[in-house]
Amino acid sequence: MDSSAFLLIALVVSTGMLRQVRSLETVIGLYGETIVVPCMRDETAPGDKLMFTKWKYEKDDGTAGYLMLKQAHKDEAIVQATDSYATRVDMADNSSLLISQGTLQDQRIYTCMVVSESNLREYPITVVVYKKPASPEIMDKAKMLQKDKLTTLGTCVSKDANPAAEITWQKNGQPLVADGKAIILSAAVKVDPATGLTTTSSSLQYTATKEDLGARFSCLATHMLGPVESERQAIPVHYPTEKVSLTVQPKGPIAEGGNVTLKCHADGNPPPSSFNFHLKGQTVLVKNSDSYTLTDITRASAGEYKCSLVDNEKMEASQSIAVSYLDLSLSPTGKVLKKVKDPLVVKMNKNASGDAKVTWTKNGEKTEAPVFGKLTYAHAGMYVCEVSMAGLMRRQSFELVVEGTPVITGLNKHRADNNQHKVLTCEAEAVPEPIFSWNVNGTNEESSYNEKNGKATHKITVVPRANLTVTCSVSNKLGDDAKTINVSSLFKDEPPKAREGSSDDSGDQAKLIVGIVVGLIIAAAVVALVYWLYMKRRQGTWKTGEKETGTSEESKKLEENNHTV
Repeated sequence: MDSSAFLLIALVVSTGMLRQVRSLETVIGLYGETIVVPCMRDETAPGDKLMFTKWKYEKDDGTAGYLMLKQAHKDEAIVQATDSYATRVDMADNSSLLISQGTLQDQRIYTCMVVSESNLREYPITVVVYKKPASPEIMDKAKMLQKDKLTTLGTCVSKDANPAAEITWQKNGQPLVADGKAIILSAAVKVDPATGLTTTSSSLQYTATKEDLGARFSCLATHMLGPVESERQAIPVHYPTEKVSLTVQPKGPIAEGGNVTLKCHADGNPPPSSFNFHLKGQTVLVKNSDSYTLTDITRASAGEYKCSLVDNEKMEASQSIAVSYLDLSLSPTGKVLKKVKDPLVVKMNKNASGDAKVTWTKNGEKTEAPVFGKLTYAHAGMYVCEVSMAGLMRRQSFELVVEGTPVITGLNKHRADNNQHKVLTCEAEAVPEPIFSWNVNGTNEESSYNEKNGKATHKITVVPRANLTVTCSVSNKLGDDAKTINVSSLFKDEPPKAREGSSDDSGDQAKLIVGIVVGLIIAAAVVALVYWLYMKRRQGTWKTGEKETGTSEESKKLEENNHTV
């Protein structure tokens, strides 16, 4: 027996005090980690000097084993253990016992002994070691579940726990409750003799339904230190086909010339890998696919289509396909060459499966449907007819070219503002563009041509030194035309212009004088005729015996007429 033990016995006998025993408290330690056992001692009474602190434990056979001793006047504690604790125990500054690499064998009662000069106190504490289980795993998982058939889905295993974990099965995160029929659970617990840790297992027998398709199963290990869930896993559910459906892509009417895909779907799992497609009297077997594509369909492709299971043709589905079509016929088309004033009839016919919209453009601009009478140059252009409906459009066109022999529509002259020359303007209509020529030499020539209406203009400047007769000639590949105009000299004495653009030529003046003379002659003839009639009337009066002399009124009129002549 060591000296400390003798000292302890002496102190107990001399003071006559009984050892005080406290009620047990519990400390939870973690497996594999350092367990901290606090010394729950009271404060030493004033004047009662602390001598040492000592830790002991209760062995499996009920005897005491000593671990550590620390005297009050020394800094380091003395390890007294001689078994496995010898390398795993230490004492903190606050007298707590430290046990490293905790195991289940460390679950026992530890007592902190506090010895002073006048007293000895013991503070026993129970240590419990917990171990959280490893993540549970589903073992022997079923490859598939058969609808309405009780099948062992798998066994959930949760290893190395203390205390033992409880296992709960889950579907999509919700717990499964055993009912003894569709859901049957069986659990087992096994202890590792070397470590004392427990392994909990639970088997699940499950009856699947169609609603379990895509469901994810897992198991949850519940423990004092918290729950641990396994990976959620989906298990295929097999059931026979009960319904077949057929879909058509794209939906709605299919435009003629397009493609359409038939897709057959069966609600069984796994779905069939092959189908029969019934195409208007023809059956096509499609393997390893659920689709069949019709290409470049026509209006004759419209009708009912079906698909069915290969091993059960009574299990079928059908869909009707509508095909939209649009035809356009236009007359004339291409390049149309016509003569001006020729007639042209445009005919447009359309044939469509629905309402179609018709639009016309001329040279890219929207216009009404062309209706021609006698063609003019303005009618020429590119005409496009477009007919459209949902998903379809047809377009045809014709280019109208209107040609004509040149026709001079105007030949004018006017004196320039500076009175130094005259400007002659010749206007014509023709397609193709005409060529202008003059029988006189001119300067400052100007030309313009409008392709839309065939109007052409040509101007020249002349300085006439004598009276001229000027001819404008126009021509193209279809013919020619000419027109003449008189132009007076700039160097004759001419009266001032009455107004801008009026002619001051001597020839025009001569015409005016002649007109005046003729007018005077006609007036004289009228007066003579009146006089002759008057005289004849008087002769008639003489024959009836009247006075030869007329009335005073008649004499006066006769005198006025004679004076006028």
